[in-house]
Amino acid sequence: MTPSRIAARVRRIKPSPSTSAADRANELRRQGRSIVNLVVGEPDFDTPPHIRQAAAAAIEKGATRYTLMAGTVELRQAIAAKLERENGLRYAMNEIIATSGAKSAIYNAFAVTLEPGDEVIIPAPYWVSYPDMVLACEGTPVTVACPETDGFKLTPAQLESAITPRTRWLLINSPSNPTGASYTGAEYRALAQVLERHPHVMVMTDDIYEHIRFDGEATPHILAAAPALRERTLVVNGVSKTYAMTGWRIGYAAGPADLVKALDTLLSQSTGNCCSVSQAAAAAALNGDQSFVAESVAIYKQRRDRTLALVNGIPGLHCTAPPGAFYLYIHCGA
Repeated sequence: MTPSRIAARVRRIKPSPSTSAADRANELRRQGRSIVNLVVGEPDFDTPPHIRQAAAAAIEKGATRYTLMAGTVELRQAIAAKLERENGLRYAMNEIIATSGAKSAIYNAFAVTLEPGDEVIIPAPYWVSYPDMVLACEGTPVTVACPETDGFKLTPAQLESAITPRTRWLLINSPSNPTGASYTGAEYRALAQVLERHPHVMVMTDDIYEHIRFDGEATPHILAAAPALRERTLVVNGVSKTYAMTGWRIGYAAGPADLVKALDTLLSQSTGNCCSVSQAAAAAALNGDQSFVAESVAIYKQRRDRTLALVNGIPGLHCTAPPGAFYLYIHCGA
């Protein structure tokens, strides 16, 4: 048999199911078929005008060249201000890096920290890309089933049972894709008590849906609930979901300086810096008028409530109301 020319780290993963399905839907649309695409987690709103205008202004003033690897000073200052204003978290410039989407931040964080066989705890249900990103970096995904009876959330007992000497990361997505589950401050403190007994475990928070929450409250953050975890936590976020900017591809990570420096080094040898124009738009999004956020969430809530009523009226189906994100995780079992 002829040896494969493809490396084992790539052969062990599969294409993103959501991306593959979205590509198929788009192909059918090009063929003239009427397709309702429920695959990709993407707002259907246009990016707000003041953000688009900031991008146009950046082009006109010639901000179309390479930026600092970690992102423009303007963008990183906007990220730092956002984290302090909304999450009560303080980060210096050398503790923040902009990436080509939050997905890039997550994947590259695994790439700079995982040795072969290192384990990453992933509460399930989960976003489809998490396990394959771990596998691509030669790690071992450890999925922990979090049933509906627990609100689709990881319990302290489950976390304690899942941790081993090889555990490198706990990955938390709140509100979550696909269930919308959102941890409370008290639940975070309970998980932190477990983590205090296992100082080798780092925490990665995927906060991309933090503003899409339907109870009118701010989404708690584990570092606000347990500040002692700061030196082993990487905060990942981006502008795609909150500001309808999926195609602009701007995410970011904030965390310990040595980890951010390693990300900077790896990205400098791979993707390089993010798009300069997108960075200007993202800074405007974070610094500017936030009324779009509340307006869009109100519309998402209306859609959630209407769709829930329709789904729960179908015999054999039921769905609990998700507290956040813009998904319904529908139960179709017995």
